[in-house]
Amino acid sequence: MGDTKPKIPRQPPSFFPTTAIDHAVAGLGAGVVTTLCMNPLDLLKIKFQVNTGKQPGSIGKQMWLSLKNIQQTQGWKGLYRGIGPNIAGNASSWGLYFLFYNMLKKQASGGDITKSLTATEYLICSAEASAVTAVLTNPFWLVRVRMFATAADSPNAYRGLWDGLSTIVKQEGWKGLTRGTMLALVGVGNGALQFVAYEKMKTWGFERKRRRAERAGIPYDQNTAKLSNLSYSAMSISSKLIALSATYPYQVIRSRIQNNAPSQQQIQFPDIPTTIKKTWAHEGIKGFYRGLGTSLVRVLPGTCVTFVVYENLAWLLRTSAAKREQRDDEL
Repeated sequence: MGDTKPKIPRQPPSFFPTTAIDHAVAGLGAGVVTTLCMNPLDLLKIKFQVNTGKQPGSIGKQMWLSLKNIQQTQGWKGLYRGIGPNIAGNASSWGLYFLFYNMLKKQASGGDITKSLTATEYLICSAEASAVTAVLTNPFWLVRVRMFATAADSPNAYRGLWDGLSTIVKQEGWKGLTRGTMLALVGVGNGALQFVAYEKMKTWGFERKRRRAERAGIPYDQNTAKLSNLSYSAMSISSKLIALSATYPYQVIRSRIQNNAPSQQQIQFPDIPTTIKKTWAHEGIKGFYRGLGTSLVRVLPGTCVTFVVYENLAWLLRTSAAKREQRDDEL
C-alpha cells in the first residue's frame, strides 16, 4: 500500500536553520527598537498604575507634567531609567514569543507553514506561546516595574537589571522572581486575542493582494509578498485595541503587586484578592483603568513600531533566504 499521508507543499526558505528562528530574530529586533523609542512612556504608565492617589487634570496634562518633573529632577537620563530590564523584557518576550508561536503554528498545520489556520488554532498557539514566554521573562518585568516606580536616588533603588535580580533573590529568595507570574498568565488572553485578530486581518490582506495580482496578470510569489507599512500599522492598532479593552485591569493589579518589596514597612497589595478588594473600595472601577490613557498613547504607537519592524525584518530574512536558494539552484 502506498503512503496515504498528505504531501506537504514546498515550504518557504529560511535564512537561519528554521523559519521559527527567523521570526524569533525579527521579534528580538522589533522589541529592542520599540523599547528604545517608548521607554519614557513605559516609565509613566507604570508610575500611574502603582499610584493610588488622585490625579487631577487631563491625561495629556498629567503626562506632560510627569515627564517634565522627571527631566528636571533626574535629567534626560531619568526618562530612560530601567532601560536595561525593559529591553531585556521586551526583546526576550518578542523573540521567545515568535519562536514558540511559529513552532506551534507549524505543528498545528502538520508541517505546512503556508497553511492558514482557524481562529481557534491561532488562539491556542498564541496562548501557549504567551504562557511559556510570560513565565520565562517575568523576572525582567518585575525588576522593570520596581525601577520605574522608584526614584533613582531612593535608598532601595535598583542600580540595574543584574542588581535588581540579585537583590530580589537575596531578600526574597528565588520565589521572589515569580511575583506577578499568575497575573502574567492571566494576561496571556491579551496576546492571544490580539494575534487571532491580527492573523486573520493579515490573511485577508495577503489574499486580497493575491487576487489583485491575478486580475492584473502579475506573478504573485507568497515568499516575497509584503503588505504596506500602513496596512501593518492599521492591523496592529485594531487588533491591539480589541485585546486591550478586554484585558487591561489585570495589568494594573499586576503592577501593584510587583511594586511591593520586603523593604517597605507595610505591603499594601500582598496578593490578588486584596489588591482587587482595596482598588475597588478606594477607587472604584476607575482604579482598574489607571494609566489606560498613557497605555494607549504608548501601546498603540509602540504596537505599530513593533509590528512594522518585525514584519519588515521577517520579510528581509525571507527574501534573502529566497535569493540565496535561487543562487544555489543556479549553480
